[in-house]
Amino acid sequence: MRLTPNGHIPLYLQNLCSFNGVDCRAFGRLIQYCSDHRLLRQANQLHARIVQSSLTPDNFLASKLINFYSKSNHLYEAHKVFDEILDRNIFSWNAMLIGYSIHDMHERTLNLFFSLLSSYSVTLKPDNFTITCVLKALSVLFPDSILAKEVHCFVLRHGFDSDIFVFNALITYYSRCDDLGLARVLFDRMHDRDIVSWNSMIAGYSQCGFYEDCKSLYRKMLDSTRLRPNGVTLVSVLQACAQSNDLVFGKQVHQFIIERKIEMDVSAHNSLIGLYAKCGSLDHARELFNAMSNKDEITYGSIISGYMAHGFVDKAMDLFREMKDPRLISTWNAVISGLVQNNRNEGVLELVQEMQEFRLRPNAVTISSILPAFSCLSNLKGGKAIHAYAIRNGYAHNSYVATSIIDTYAKAGFLRGAQRVFDRSKNRSLIVWTAIISAYSAQGDANAALKLFGDMLSNGTRPDHVTFTAVLAACAHSGMVDEAWKIFDEMFLQHGIQPSVEHYACMVGVLSRAGMISEAAQFISKMPIEPNAKVWGAMLHGVSVSGDVELGKFVCDHLFEMEPENTGNYVIMANLYSQAGKWEEAENVREKMNKIGLKKIPGTSWIETSGGLRSFIAMDVSSARSEEMYGILEGLLGLMKEEGYALWDELDEECVYT
Repeated sequence: MRLTPNGHIPLYLQNLCSFNGVDCRAFGRLIQYCSDHRLLRQANQLHARIVQSSLTPDNFLASKLINFYSKSNHLYEAHKVFDEILDRNIFSWNAMLIGYSIHDMHERTLNLFFSLLSSYSVTLKPDNFTITCVLKALSVLFPDSILAKEVHCFVLRHGFDSDIFVFNALITYYSRCDDLGLARVLFDRMHDRDIVSWNSMIAGYSQCGFYEDCKSLYRKMLDSTRLRPNGVTLVSVLQACAQSNDLVFGKQVHQFIIERKIEMDVSAHNSLIGLYAKCGSLDHARELFNAMSNKDEITYGSIISGYMAHGFVDKAMDLFREMKDPRLISTWNAVISGLVQNNRNEGVLELVQEMQEFRLRPNAVTISSILPAFSCLSNLKGGKAIHAYAIRNGYAHNSYVATSIIDTYAKAGFLRGAQRVFDRSKNRSLIVWTAIISAYSAQGDANAALKLFGDMLSNGTRPDHVTFTAVLAACAHSGMVDEAWKIFDEMFLQHGIQPSVEHYACMVGVLSRAGMISEAAQFISKMPIEPNAKVWGAMLHGVSVSGDVELGKFVCDHLFEMEPENTGNYVIMANLYSQAGKWEEAENVREKMNKIGLKKIPGTSWIETSGGLRSFIAMDVSSARSEEMYGILEGLLGLMKEEGYALWDELDEECVYT
C-alpha cells in the first residue's frame, strides 16, 4: 500500500468499500501507516470515511484508531473511539492503556485497569502488555516495596514471569522503590535481556545514587553482550559520572559516543554538558553548549548550575538573561540556589518576584533555597513570611522545607519556633533530626542537643557524619568532654561511620575549650589523617583562651601555610603577643599582614527594626541615635563590672574585632 508523492490518499481508496461494507483490516493497515509516518490529516480523512459509512469499528480497526489518536496527543478522541466498541477484546483495552501510559497519565491507567478487571471473563484477561502498563503506573504513583512484591506475586501466579517486557517493568518498579537488591536479582535471573533490560537496571542504579554499581554494570554490558549502549544508557551513565565527580570515566563514555557515532538527542547532550560543568571543566561544557543547535531550558540549567557551583556567578547570570522566556521552575531554582550559595543574597528576593511575574509559583525547592538568604541577613520576619507561604501551599511538611525553616529560625535565635516546626513534622527524616540538633548545638544547649540525639536513636533513625558533627560541636560548646569521647568512640564501633577530619576538629575543640591543651595537641599528633585548617583552627581557639604564646605560634605557623589569606589567624596571633606583653612581635605580625596586602575586614551585624534591616560594625556611629545607644551600652558595661565580670578593654583594640 503506497501513498502518492503529495501525501494525499489516492482514488483507489474508494475500492476499500465493497458491496458488503468497509474492509476494516485494509483501513486499519492504512491508518497504521499514517500513524507511523505522522500523516495526521490523511488519517483523519480515513476516519471520516469510516464515520460516513456508518460503521462501528471492530477491535482491530478501533485499536489502530486509538493508537493513532494517542500518538498524536488526542486522548479525548482516542477514548471516544474506545467507548464506541461494542464488544471489546484485550487488544482494544491494551491500546487505550498504552495510550494513557505513554502520556504518563498513570491514574487513568489504573482506573481503566480496574474497569478491565470488572469485565474479567474467560475470553477477556489481562496479558503481558496490560501488566507492563499497570506496573509503570504503580511504580510512579505507589513506589512501595511491599506493594511491588504483591504485584510480583500476581505476575508469577498468572504466568507472566517469562515475558521480557514484564520483567523489565518489574526491575523499574523495584528500582523506584529503592529496592535495588531485588531489582538486580530479577535482572541476573533473566535468560534473555534486551536493551531495555540493561537500561532499566543501569538507570535504577544511577537514579538511586549507586553510581559505582551503575558504571560497573555499564562496563559489564560493553564486555559481555552483543547489545550496544544507546542514548538512554549513556544518559544514565553520564549522570552517574557527574554525581560522583568522575570526569575520567565520563570522558571515556564521551569518547565511546564519538567513536561509535551514537546518535545524541537533546537529553544526551544535556547530560554531557552537565557532566563537564559539575566536574569543573567549564570551558569544555561551554564548547558543547555553543555547538548545540537545539537548546532547551535543561541545557541552560545544566551550565548555569555549573557556573554557580564554581563561583562564576556573573557568567551564570549572563546566560540566564539570554533566555527569552524561562518557563521551567528548575531553571529559576538553579539560579536562586546559586546566588544563595555564593552569598549574593541581596538579589534573591527580586529574582523570586520576577519568577512570579512569569506566573511561576515557588515550590518546595525554591523555598528551601531562599530561606538561607534570610538566615544570612538575620531576617526573622522574612523567614516567617516564607514559612506562612509554605503552610498555605502545602509545603510545610516537606523534609527539605522543614529543615530550612528550622535552620532559619535557629540562626535568628527563635529556638521556640524551630522546636515547634520540628514537633509538627510528620515525617522526621534524618535531615530534620540533624537540623534541630544543630539548632540547639549552635545555641550552646548541649543537654537539649544530646537528648534529641538519644531520641533520634531510639526512634530508629541512623545518624550520619553531619549529625555527629552537630552533636560533638554541642559538647565542645558546653565542655562535655566525657560525653564527647563516648560519642566519638561509638561512631565507628556502633554506627560504622569512619570519623572524618571535621569530627577530629570537633574533638580538638572539645579538649581545647575545656582547657586540656596538651591533650588536644597529643590528639592531633595521633590523628590517622592529615590535620587541616579546621583542626588547627580549633586548636588555636583553645590556645587563644589559655594564652600559650609558644604553642599559639606553632599552630599559627601551620595555619599561615594552609590559609595565607585568612586575616583572623594573624589577628589572633598578634593578640596573643599583645596579651603576653610582646609588643614588638605583635607589630611584626601586623607588618606581615600589610606586606601580604591583607586587611582585617570588620565583622558586620544586622538588626531588624521597624524601618527594615540595618547593618552595623564595631564602633559604628552612622546612626542618628548613636549617642543614646552607646549611653545604654556604657550602663550595661557598668552593671557587668558590678557583677564581677572582667572586661577586655585593657587588651589590644583588635581583640574587639575577633
